[in-house]
Amino acid sequence: MAFVDSYVKEIIALEVALFHARVRLQAATDVEALHDLRIAVRRIRSLLIPVRALPALQPLLSAAKNVGRFTTPTRDLEVMVQELERRGLHGAAEKRRARLAGEHRVIVDHSSLNALFSALDTWSAAFRASELGSHSRAFEKLVVKTLDKHVRKLRHALKDAEFDRHELRILVKRTRYLIQAFGDLSPLSPKAEKSLKAVQSALGSWHDHHQWCIKVKVEPDLQPLQRVWEEASATELAKAEVEMRKLARLLPKGK
Repeated sequence: MAFVDSYVKEIIALEVALFHARVRLQAATDVEALHDLRIAVRRIRSLLIPVRALPALQPLLSAAKNVGRFTTPTRDLEVMVQELERRGLHGAAEKRRARLAGEHRVIVDHSSLNALFSALDTWSAAFRASELGSHSRAFEKLVVKTLDKHVRKLRHALKDAEFDRHELRILVKRTRYLIQAFGDLSPLSPKAEKSLKAVQSALGSWHDHHQWCIKVKVEPDLQPLQRVWEEASATELAKAEVEMRKLARLLPKGK
């Protein structure tokens, strides 16, 4: 199968996964529906990174970005509920869980999600009509160039001890998801990919605990966990720093 054809097929498969997740969220059948919906959106956005300069794909890019943004607070709330349950603060967890059903209904009927499905219905024709969409080899070269650019940017960031860790977390996440989207073209060794995943996990956990510590200041019922979260935040950041040094050694050398 030509590279362009496999690319289009992958996004169509994600559209199907997105539809199924939406149905599950609407029916309230399981607690992972929103998470799976966001994974599908995230993977679509990653696949679009190499072609984000194409004007014809701007509606899809914009719609996917909007869905990712407006579903983030609800997903954060789901994660918070899980954390509170795990820590034994069942009352605080239940109070927040009560908000989820309403927020899920808003997401299911939201105009941004409808816009994303509409854009997915038309994007493939627009892409195939473009020069890239009709030349598999040129498109594949562009993807390789995009992957190399992200890895190079990550390598430079890891060498900079002053690079903001919040920005680095986003860069690590974006780079890993891009590499996952085009796994057959990955410039990383298996060890480097494993290390990249470990860095993302540690930075993600650090970020979660950091944000929860901020919430303690405005949500008093979270105060019993303040010290636990502060300690966990420091531990995860230290773990990330160790793994980042390892990752820096494993990334391919370049300019």
